[in-house]
Amino acid sequence: MGAAVTQEESELDWDALYADQAPRVYNYFRFRLAGADVEDLTSRTFEKAWRSRARYRRDLAGFSTWLFKIAHNVALDHLQRLRSHLPIDAAAEVATERTPERDAERDSDLARLAHLTASLPDRERELIALKYGAELNNRMIARLIGLSESNVGTILHRTVQSLRARWQADEARSHE
Repeated sequence: MGAAVTQEESELDWDALYADQAPRVYNYFRFRLAGADVEDLTSRTFEKAWRSRARYRRDLAGFSTWLFKIAHNVALDHLQRLRSHLPIDAAAEVATERTPERDAERDSDLARLAHLTASLPDRERELIALKYGAELNNRMIARLIGLSESNVGTILHRTVQSLRARWQADEARSHE
């Protein structure tokens, strides 16, 4: 006989939560772990969430915060198994008219972004993945990482400014 379902568990609409959160979790892994099987990591995250659903406490954290803490731990487990640091993967798909020229330009830009972000410290790569891959706000990121919300904002701002400066410097060198 299975474990009793708590009232809080029964209030969660897992189908709706999955439909809402799966793309965000998927994009988090795409940004954080280049070359990884992001579909498998996304599945593992939801499997772990399902298995530990009885431990979820709404009074301590929102569902997406709890879920991204699980995703963060799945990513750390994956990195430990690889024993290497991987660069940021491609950014989310942008809806545009597709042409071979635009595809080539986009691929070139994504490769350049991956190269620039590969040299970032782990913490900054993690924050970029959570912000732009998972589309989490600074408050949720702060809860996940254990930093203050203002610290998250400051680090993200400085990291993006640094990436922009390096991007422009690369462009200037390529036009010389």
